Parts: sequence; C-alpha cells; structure tokens
Amino acid sequence: MGLGDKISNKAQETVGKAKEGIGGATDNERLQAEGAQDKAGANAKQAGEHVKDAAKDITGR
Repeated sequence: MGLGDKISNKAQETVGKAKEGIGGATDNERLQAEGAQDKAGANAKQAGEHVKDAAKDITGR
C-alpha cells in the first residue's frame, strides 16, 4: 500500500468518525449515517490494500 493511499484512507476514516460524532451530538441521523458509510468505505479500502501487500510479500513481487 502506498503512503498516499494510507494517508487518504486514514483521512476518510477520520472524517467519517467526525461526521458520525457530530451527527450524534446534534441528533442528525443523516450525518451519522454518512459518517458511518465513510468509515466503512475507508476500512474496506484499507483491507483491500492489506491483501495486496500480503500477496506481494508472498510472491516477492
């Protein structure tokens, strides 16, 4: 996983956490849901990148 990808995914996760928190504090269900979706998307991307990294380690490519 490239450094840029790691930073981008972590930023998306952080924004998602913030949206979710703000949505909860303001009783804004839409913002909470959007934050949860952002976090889930970032986590899925990170998981995919980890799989690619593991495959590279195994194959040596």
